[in-house]
Amino acid sequence: MTRVFDDTTRRKIAELCAGFSRVATQEAAPALKRAAVVIALTEADRGDGTAFLLTRRAEGLRSHSAQWALPGGRCDAGETQVQAALRELHEELGLELAETEVLGLLDDYPTRSGYLITPVVVWAGPGVSIVPNPAEVAYVHRVALDDIERQDAFSFTSIPESTRRVIRFRLQDGHIHAPTAALIYQFSEVLAGRQTRVAELEQPVFAWR
Repeated sequence: MTRVFDDTTRRKIAELCAGFSRVATQEAAPALKRAAVVIALTEADRGDGTAFLLTRRAEGLRSHSAQWALPGGRCDAGETQVQAALRELHEELGLELAETEVLGLLDDYPTRSGYLITPVVVWAGPGVSIVPNPAEVAYVHRVALDDIERQDAFSFTSIPESTRRVIRFRLQDGHIHAPTAALIYQFSEVLAGRQTRVAELEQPVFAWR
């Protein structure tokens, strides 16, 4: 089902986010550093649907360089997750959005590398100008919502280092892993009207650092 990029889709996704019972785990994970990422909804490349923005991190970054990721980063002192997400979106992609464009928040996801990530769903609007910051972003890809709502979009595997399932999201000829894959998966489940938890989905060992 193609979700046309229009006000009807915006309202529908906002309703689905409002109906999602978010799990916040800040008090249960005081040692984790707060971070936020953005699921920024915009027009698909082919112009006939809705997509979200996914970035390839710059190779010169100290951690997780050259990996696919949602725009985002660590929360500064005194920032809410929403404020941090919007700041990072502006710093990485040049998109400056108001808090009124936030459609909802998904579950906090604890990472092996010591972060507690809050995904923030925002509506970027039509005709937005995306200007990647080359110090942080090597490439920006628009992932159509059709691509995450396919039955074969996500797969699960196991690793000897953990009893938890490892989630993978297929993109082009490769796979994206957790935490990014877990957050995208939960968003796809929200779009389907389901209350699916992802905090226990495992990351591959290379992402544990």
